[in-house]
Amino acid sequence: MTEAPQPLANTAADSALQAYVLGPVDFDAALALQRRLVYQVSGDRSASALVLCEHPPLITVGRQGSWNNVLCEAEELVARHWKVRWVNRGGGCLLHQPGQLAIYPILALDRLGLGLQDYIERLQEVVVAVLDDFSIRAHTRPGQPAVWVGDRPVAGIGIAVRDWVTYYGAVLNINPNLEVFRRVLTCGSGRAEGAIMTSIERERRGPLRPALVRERLLEHFAQRFAFARTSLFFEHPLLRRKAPLDALATRS
Repeated sequence: MTEAPQPLANTAADSALQAYVLGPVDFDAALALQRRLVYQVSGDRSASALVLCEHPPLITVGRQGSWNNVLCEAEELVARHWKVRWVNRGGGCLLHQPGQLAIYPILALDRLGLGLQDYIERLQEVVVAVLDDFSIRAHTRPGQPAVWVGDRPVAGIGIAVRDWVTYYGAVLNINPNLEVFRRVLTCGSGRAEGAIMTSIERERRGPLRPALVRERLLEHFAQRFAFARTSLFFEHPLLRRKAPLDALATRS
């Protein structure tokens, strides 16, 4: 799955983007929702969805990650109430916490005519454009699944694809506690002190409304992926039920 597929007859402009703008959502419940949406888009490739939410504190480790990225002993993980999940997305280790926006697009890449690298780059462009709206100059680095401000990553990217339908996506720091990122090596940041993650609020040197960030992200996402219409939803019936675990817990 390395070559870009030829676009199908329909394009993104032929259908609305279904955007689920949610509040705090348990990681396992959000993953179950993504799997449901992947199933729906796989059956109707004219459909597309975007899930925006935030998670309670936990660590996810992608296919390029390892325990070497987690600088906490088991006792500290327990004391911080940080669960660790091994997941099937690309990328390395990500620390999720409140104040961080999780961005999960569910798109049929074959309908859009996008290959994996093209999709990742377009997703990075969305994040860079959002930061530019807040007068923050951001950039990407070749081979690095992140978006950077100076020498600090502000967003991490890790995707999964099933039958050319995407899930997972990106996390963008709005105003999380940055000190805890010293305990996890995220986004290929390395051990250099200067590579600890940053946030929009830190770079702006002042607070901002997370709702404004979500609004700008929706606008840029629809523009970059050529959606003519966006339908907003603030809940999903699946989240009213308890979701089963869909990732491996370790060090239990």
